[in-house]
Amino acid sequence: MSTSLTLIQGDITEQAVDAVVNAANSSLLGGGGVDGAIHRRGGPEILDECRALRAAHYGGGLPTGQAVATTAGRLPARWVIHTVGPVWAKSEDRSELLASCYRESLRVAEDLGARAVAFPAISTGVYGWPLADGARTAVATVRAAVAASPEAFDEIRFVVFDDRARETYETALAE
Repeated sequence: MSTSLTLIQGDITEQAVDAVVNAANSSLLGGGGVDGAIHRRGGPEILDECRALRAAHYGGGLPTGQAVATTAGRLPARWVIHTVGPVWAKSEDRSELLASCYRESLRVAEDLGARAVAFPAISTGVYGWPLADGARTAVATVRAAVAASPEAFDEIRFVVFDDRARETYETALAE
C-alpha cells in the first residue's frame, strides 16, 4: 500500500492522526503560533513531558532540525512530535536544517509506529521562512522519506491555516 500525501486547510490541533508535528521552539516550553495552540489544546501533560525531556536530555534546548516525541494530552492524536525549525536568514542557507525537521520527525514517527502524521508549515510563520520554499522543501523531503520507507506510513498530512498556504502547498504537491 502506498502512502498518501494530503493537504488540509484547517486546525492542526483537530487532526485525528497518530502523530501531530509541533513547530516548537528550542525551549520545548510552548510559544506562539502552532506551538502555543498545541500546548493550549493538548493541556498540561504535554508541557510536563517537555519539561522532563528538557531536564533529562536537552538542558540547552532541543537543537534546530531535531525531533522528540511526547504524549498528545487532550489532542485527538496519540503523540506530539516536537521539532525546532530554523529561523530564515537571507545570508545563510539553512534549508538542510528545515529538511532535517521533516526527516527527523518522520524517523521519530516511524520509531513510534505512527502510521498517520500531520505536519504544519514548519518555520513559515514568525521564523520568516518564505512559504513557497518551505512548501517545496516539506513536500520534497517527505516524498524522499516515504520512498526510502514505503511501508512505514499510510498518510502524511500537510495542515495549513489559510488560503495562501493551501494554494502554495497545492503548487508544491503538483510539481
